[in-house]
Amino acid sequence: MSRKVHVANRDAVEKATCGPAQLDKMLTKARGAMTWLREGASVPQQQAVRDFAKSRAKALKDIKAKLPVRQRAGMPRIKRKRDALPTLNYTARGFRLKDGRLHLAGGIILTVVWSRNLPTGPSSVRVYRDSLGHWYASFVVAVEAQPLPATGAVLGVDWGVKETATTSDAHDLLHPQHGRTAAQRLARYQRMMARRKPRKGQAASRGYRKAQQQAAKLHKKVVRQRQDTARMGSPLLGACRRAWGRAKRVVTDHDAIAVEDFRPKFLAKTTMARKAADAAIGATKNALIEMGRKHERDIRLVHPAHTTMDCASCGARTKHALPLSERTYTCTACQVVSSRDKNSARVMLVRAGLDPAGADRVRAGGPLVPGRREPGIPVL
Repeated sequence: MSRKVHVANRDAVEKATCGPAQLDKMLTKARGAMTWLREGASVPQQQAVRDFAKSRAKALKDIKAKLPVRQRAGMPRIKRKRDALPTLNYTARGFRLKDGRLHLAGGIILTVVWSRNLPTGPSSVRVYRDSLGHWYASFVVAVEAQPLPATGAVLGVDWGVKETATTSDAHDLLHPQHGRTAAQRLARYQRMMARRKPRKGQAASRGYRKAQQQAAKLHKKVVRQRQDTARMGSPLLGACRRAWGRAKRVVTDHDAIAVEDFRPKFLAKTTMARKAADAAIGATKNALIEMGRKHERDIRLVHPAHTTMDCASCGARTKHALPLSERTYTCTACQVVSSRDKNSARVMLVRAGLDPAGADRVRAGGPLVPGRREPGIPVL
């Protein structure tokens, strides 16, 4: 026989049963009853409880705010052991650094291969394993800003798929095509996996696991190549500029940067999805913003709407959207002809309030960059 129970205040019940304090009490009871759980350190277990409570509170907040489903944070779900990569989070009381080694709670001592020295003492560390079985330690440290001398120059950045980044000057970033280079080998490993795929309920064979490992390794290589290109620049641009660092060079040469606030997920639903993903626009954008904040540069995000339809010289807008096959922008008002992407990059400057020249191509406050040619719209 079933009974219906009326709950007057569901939020109060949820807070009482799933709050961090209640979950901590449940964890204490579970550690006392389960030997295998008691053998592990309590610090990462408590952090897992807090991560769960934080994500659940965010999901409930989005539901209460009546946000659209596609904008809500999803409820935390139980992850199966074979589908989730292990990750452990330790706060300051759960780890310490001694003689270059990482000592974790529970008597675990790890030898760390340091990529660089820590600028300050870490407040927490997350130890996790990637898809290749490699273990990493990610430290949270307070980083001090490193201001750079002023240059008086400004830059506009427009994202694309033909070229990853087109700028208002000569800092363009060509499409590296790392994914296209690795596509043939990746297809080979995926065919091997398809032939050796185990039936439902059966364990995977050694050949399937080997092919899966090779595919994961190749995916990881492409990811690292894209990150390196975002930070260091394309090898097609020359070893000198690559040595300086792509993002660092852009930030060093300009005081203010107008960046198109482009969401790469938009292209995921188009026919350009593969090429857009290979361009790694998101990784390049994040690297540029991160480097700008580190060196206290003025980074301004510009809404991308109609940036390809506006004229950077006079501000006129075309009556219809330009097809992607049309790579030259011709203004019907002032008759200026320019590269489509270069025009969009200069529109970024105009919308961010960093326009170096007005409609009459004369700066109101004198030259912004002494000794540099006026960056007006060139006539091709």
